[in-house]
Amino acid sequence: MLLLSLLALAAAWSYGQAQVFLKQREVSITRGHKTTASMDCIVEGIPDFQYAYIHWYQQVPTKAPEWILYIGANAVSYDDNSYRNKYASSKKGTNVCTFTINDINSNDVGSFYCAYWHF
Repeated sequence: MLLLSLLALAAAWSYGQAQVFLKQREVSITRGHKTTASMDCIVEGIPDFQYAYIHWYQQVPTKAPEWILYIGANAVSYDDNSYRNKYASSKKGTNVCTFTINDINSNDVGSFYCAYWHF
């Protein structure tokens, strides 16, 4: 059995005069017959959400967070091109960014979380 801990996160950043909040529900996935897992990052406070850069990271205990990808305006950029078949991200509506892990295996143990900053 494989356990993926999807970090519950509520973070705030200052963006102009507004604050930006990112929220993830706490989710644990134990791999049985599932080979794909998805999680959402709910974003509040970004009026131009479709153009915002939302980043996804994995953190394994005792190691620094590893950047996996970011999604901007309908384009995903990966840290490593080998991640293209493994990870995906998309935006829904005005404030939801979804992250998907394909072909779950033992290397996927850890916490995954979203982040945002304005360039």
